Amino acid sequence: MAQSSWYNYITAPFLNLSMRGKLFSLFLLVSILPLLFFVYYSYHSVKDQLINQTYSGMTLATSQISSNLQSKLNSYNKISASLYLDSTLQEYLSKSYTGNSEYLDAYRYIDNVMNNVLTTNPEVNGITIYSTNPHMPLDNMFIKKLDGSILQKPWFREVQQTYGNVIFTITPEAPAVPPLTAQPPMFTLVRYLNYNSLNFPYGVLTIDVKESDLYSLMGKEDNNKDIFIVNEDGVIISSKNKDLLNTNLGLLLPENFKSGNAGKYESTYKGEKVLVVYDASPNGWRTVSIVPYSGFMQPAIASSNRILFMASICILFSVILIYMVARMSTKRIESLLKSIRRLEREDFDLEMIPMGHDEIGQMSFALNKMASRFKNLINEVYKKEISKQEAEMEILQAQINPHFLYNTLASISALAMKHKDPKIQDMVAHLAKFYRISLNKGKNLISLNEEINLTKYYLSIQQIRYEDLLHIHFQIDECVLVHHTVKLTLQPFVENCINHAVWDDDAGINIIIKAYRKDDDIYLEVIDDGMGMTPQTLEKLRAKEDVGYGITNVDQRIKLAFGEEYGVSLYSRLGIGTSIRIRMPARGVL
Repeated sequence: MAQSSWYNYITAPFLNLSMRGKLFSLFLLVSILPLLFFVYYSYHSVKDQLINQTYSGMTLATSQISSNLQSKLNSYNKISASLYLDSTLQEYLSKSYTGNSEYLDAYRYIDNVMNNVLTTNPEVNGITIYSTNPHMPLDNMFIKKLDGSILQKPWFREVQQTYGNVIFTITPEAPAVPPLTAQPPMFTLVRYLNYNSLNFPYGVLTIDVKESDLYSLMGKEDNNKDIFIVNEDGVIISSKNKDLLNTNLGLLLPENFKSGNAGKYESTYKGEKVLVVYDASPNGWRTVSIVPYSGFMQPAIASSNRILFMASICILFSVILIYMVARMSTKRIESLLKSIRRLEREDFDLEMIPMGHDEIGQMSFALNKMASRFKNLINEVYKKEISKQEAEMEILQAQINPHFLYNTLASISALAMKHKDPKIQDMVAHLAKFYRISLNKGKNLISLNEEINLTKYYLSIQQIRYEDLLHIHFQIDECVLVHHTVKLTLQPFVENCINHAVWDDDAGINIIIKAYRKDDDIYLEVIDDGMGMTPQTLEKLRAKEDVGYGITNVDQRIKLAFGEEYGVSLYSRLGIGTSIRIRMPARGVL
């Protein structure tokens, strides 16, 4: 039921549209939906191709940057290894000096070695050895003291745990402090010098390379994208934005890019949807490329806009053509509908409008033929039906009058034989008045005023017979007296009250007769406080089984006169009484 109600709720607006509206809506959907689907499919096809192409280009570029980065790191590692394995350098750094000549030999050798490295590796910005030898003379250029400031460096504790292996760190940009100039961000290789003596280190080697040297590996690929080099912990080592150095990239990208050596996924960066590609180097560093959708979707958007423009023009022409077709198709249907409505109003003189020879034209021709036949048939059938109903009503009326006359004359005869009372004259007078109204010159309908008077004459006759046993109460709304009803509507039910409802010969019976109007209907009620009926008897009467002659007669006559929705309703309870309600329409006055 719920599914059916929802279905009706959804389809009702469409079903209530005019035929032109249905055709227009249907044609519009048939023409617009394919165009919209084509635009949608074209946009997503171009979008998918651009995403795949962007992914391929990003993957290739990222892989190449990672390869170049590893080569660069390997070259720095070789420089540090050559210094780490230099036994002469180790000897000078760990020796206890006693004379100036020894200092000079050490300075000369160290200066020569360091300058050779700087000359052959121009990308190296500086080389420093922090010596732990208290006897080693310091030149504060290549040889510096391993003092407390070095011990506080964040990388010092880490380099102690490497046992001579290399670590890399990034030094942020240092502001200018006179007389010193500002120092750019540095990428620093750090190595513990403990060759052949792991328990007795003789210094810490640092090789400084400008971060810009690392960034040069990806500078050419940094157009319309952001590229980062991050260490194994996700900390940014190199990027276009130097303010992000030493920042964890995971704080900027919601998803984790650390799983696997290489991968790609979609994410958000700076509030914008982006594509992310990453590739790992053997040392654990990763190159991460981020391309915003807006950077590569311009061709797809431009193509979709062109398609939408052309589709809009096509849709406009389609709407115009669809409207014209729908109007041409429904104009004849509207004319046909006007003819059907005239037929509904019983106007059978239809105009012959040429509508062609298709299905609609054939329907119009058949409708005109049908209207002509209806006109002839209705004239015949209607007259026959009226005659039949009048005959049935006359027959029923003829059955009522002898029935009542028999009972009344029997009462008069019995009273005359028993009492020889002059009241008989009054009964006869009332009887004459009763018949004067009931016969009504053969008319079947009388006013409610006459029906009430007819009932009063009948009750006057019965009160002479039953003396004080009948207590009659009238509750009549005078506004209904001008309306009409069939003859003898109330009398049969009053007669039933007298003949069947009296159960106490001393107290008698109360009979209430009501007449009132409610909405467009008039109601007559006959209520008594007699013995009532059992439920079984009441059901038989309602089912028209064992029904009294008067009840079924009145009900049939009302239905014949006014329609099947009108008639008699019966209510009763044993020991309480019976109520009869008669419903009829308020259809004008006589």
